[in-house]
Amino acid sequence: MAIVKMKKLRLAVMAGERKALLKDLLLLGCVEFSEPSELESAGFDGLRRCASGDLAVQRANYALLTDAIKLMDRYAPAKGGFLKPLPEAKVDSVLDERELPADLAMAEKITGKEEQIRRCTSETARLESAVAALSPWLDLDVPLGCKGTEKTVFATASLPAAADMTDVDAALGAAAPESQLFRVSGDKSLNYVALICYADEYEAAQEALRPYGFNLMSPGDYSGTAREETAKAELKIRGLGEQKQRLMGEIAQLASHRSELKLRADTISTKIARSEAEEKLMGTESTVLLQGWLPAEREEELGRVLGKYDCAWETAEPTEDEYPDVPVKLKNNRLTRALNMVTEMYSLPAYNNVDPNPLMAPFFILFYGIMLADMGYGVLMIAAAVVVLAKAKPRKGMRNFFELMLWCGISTTIWGAITGGLFSDAPLQIARIINPDTTWQGLPALFTPLNDTIMILIGAMCLGFVQIITGMVVSVTIKVRRGEIFSAVFEEGTWWVIFAGIACLALGVGSIGGVPVVLAIGVVMLFIGSAKGKKGFGIISGFIGAIYNGVTGYFGDILSYSRLMALMLAGSVIAQVFNTIGAIAGNIFVFLLISIVGNALNFALNLLGCFVHDLRLQCLEYFGKFYEDGGKPFRPLEINTQYVTVTNTDK
Repeated sequence: MAIVKMKKLRLAVMAGERKALLKDLLLLGCVEFSEPSELESAGFDGLRRCASGDLAVQRANYALLTDAIKLMDRYAPAKGGFLKPLPEAKVDSVLDERELPADLAMAEKITGKEEQIRRCTSETARLESAVAALSPWLDLDVPLGCKGTEKTVFATASLPAAADMTDVDAALGAAAPESQLFRVSGDKSLNYVALICYADEYEAAQEALRPYGFNLMSPGDYSGTAREETAKAELKIRGLGEQKQRLMGEIAQLASHRSELKLRADTISTKIARSEAEEKLMGTESTVLLQGWLPAEREEELGRVLGKYDCAWETAEPTEDEYPDVPVKLKNNRLTRALNMVTEMYSLPAYNNVDPNPLMAPFFILFYGIMLADMGYGVLMIAAAVVVLAKAKPRKGMRNFFELMLWCGISTTIWGAITGGLFSDAPLQIARIINPDTTWQGLPALFTPLNDTIMILIGAMCLGFVQIITGMVVSVTIKVRRGEIFSAVFEEGTWWVIFAGIACLALGVGSIGGVPVVLAIGVVMLFIGSAKGKKGFGIISGFIGAIYNGVTGYFGDILSYSRLMALMLAGSVIAQVFNTIGAIAGNIFVFLLISIVGNALNFALNLLGCFVHDLRLQCLEYFGKFYEDGGKPFRPLEINTQYVTVTNTDK
């Protein structure tokens, strides 16, 4: 339950053993390769990057495989869904590249069919647009390609629906007496018309019709009538639809290769990881140089692996100047590792700081249970977490999420038992519906949110005070370890004395001659601490600032913990309101319907709300006392699969 101690690794190996060494380090999974900045800046002649050169190809192949997998999942969804665990595979299967060309060809075949589907979809959309453009001209029994004769003009156009056709005909007759305007169809905004006139009257006809919104338009370059062309287009659309269905069926049939492609995708991702690490190597024609980091606890294990090679290597403790570059790995047990998702969501600790998970876990789990405080909700959380962990066997982040849900569910159940909450007061309401004369007062409780609000509020702030003091203790420990004794004594230590002085004053003890001695000592310590490094008026302003920041900071933080009471009260009241509404009808089935719906909404709201508020208390009020973030996650060269679970790492 700490930050894993890291060592800096330097290694030189024969160039001919590079591939074998990288494979062994991959299987070992404990070495993070770092950028060879020191080697590059040293300016050694002959050193160059050891890039494999095919990283782009590998990434393209990985994208091809994952695209094919997504297509199979779209057209032939796998059975099992969310709770189905990932299939297991031995490491040799993941690293086996013999079937890779065949699997890439299969993926290309699948994506090729999808490309055909996209072309069918695009052509269908084009034809549907053409059909829509032809629809106003379906009643025109003239080939659309007809433009007239040697002496006549035939044109199609539109007019605003608001235009008075009588006036339009009159204007056209005055300008071109031999011309004719026919209305073919219309809608709310436009009338679609056909104009027939002599060629020498065409310009005059246009000029006469232009004031009325006359606009020439062509439905397209067609040889037949609108009805004939529409029939052709609809026939093509049906054919394209059948082709799409056939192609989708073919992809669905190829879904039998889903497991092979998933395994091969993990093979490629492993190759990519190895190639990315390889690009951080430097060397000559005969040697390869490596810089990186490894956990100190695995140095001996690394030594056994390197013993097989003609190489020279050394490890060293990182210097303080190197701390910002040292990757951070947290070592936690089953309880505290669940909080990894909270820590990673905020930021990993600096290498020279402390692992916050064991310091945060008891408070986070306790506070969550206090805020939700309902046996029914807690049991639902436990059941959901147990089912997912047992059946789906999630990994890493998702595993941490459901493990945290399990612990918080247990806490919620315990606090629900303490406050007598089972979907709020559902048992009491059911009892009263069944027997209106019952004298039963509900489940036993040590205290309830509605009846003991002030006590819960005081308890919440007391818990906040305990957590803040814990944070201060951690801060003092860190400072003492670093030799920052003055800061530890005259910052955190000062406020401990002040808090003790306030307590003594409240209890009426510790005063001499009416002077609260302990509190006075605390004030003097505060003055000394704030005066360090200051002169003149700066001493006074620093002292005033220290008082203000301390009072508003510490006491404001303590008041922030009142949210524990607020969320407990809010959740209980909302659920109780729904239960009361459901009980009005006096019918058990109506009650269950309304209560289930209401409690489901309340549960969903508070499930997230309690997490957010709990997270705020930890990250702002608690971490602010001791936490230094900015750590970079430890990312070793290792087998990191997405689609299968590796069951062994035997070489």
